[in-house]
Amino acid sequence: MKSVKYNQSGFTLVEIAVVLVIIGLLLGGVLKGQEMIENSRIKSVAADLRGISAAYNSYVDRFHAVPGDELLATMTGRGWTSTVGGNADNVLAITPAQAFTNAGEEPSFWQALRGAGFIAGDPAAVGVAALPKAGTTGLIGVAVGPYGLTGLSACTSGLTTKQARGVDTIIDGIDQNSTGDARAINGAANPLAPVAAAPAATAYNETTIVNTWTLCRPL
Repeated sequence: MKSVKYNQSGFTLVEIAVVLVIIGLLLGGVLKGQEMIENSRIKSVAADLRGISAAYNSYVDRFHAVPGDELLATMTGRGWTSTVGGNADNVLAITPAQAFTNAGEEPSFWQALRGAGFIAGDPAAVGVAALPKAGTTGLIGVAVGPYGLTGLSACTSGLTTKQARGVDTIIDGIDQNSTGDARAINGAANPLAPVAAAPAATAYNETTIVNTWTLCRPL
């Protein structure tokens, strides 16, 4: 009886190397894509905060008044579908604790900017649902004097450590969250109300700080 020999073929070292190179390229492309998406989100948040600042200053320039502080009658007299107004004392009453609850004169603030067409959204919207959303899906609110900043500031919540550091660097050009125009603080709550006191000099560290950040910058 003749024995039958079977030829067994396998991958050569060259073929295995080619496969590994292809896998490496694919993984590199995925990681690069994720990095681009994250950078886009960071730039979007910075743009969101700049947009609120531009809307605020444009309103002051057009109406010679602080948005949100004008009387309801003044706002509805312009034909806006406003439901709330301020007390016309030329000072916005919005505490840091009210930034993400849309309380105090904040509802009037957002309705004024929307009524004037400076930001998108329903001018008659009220409550937390009326707060704009950042590019990272966190809330955007305003408050007077958060983190020791002077005057009215725009704040955004729910940032990761990398996002907070990136936005801070775009605004200030430095990598420190307790100095400059942009200031951030880390905490378990989301959104974390921006307290009145300036945050401690907490280093951005993605390995030891896992909770979300709230970041504010002056308008």
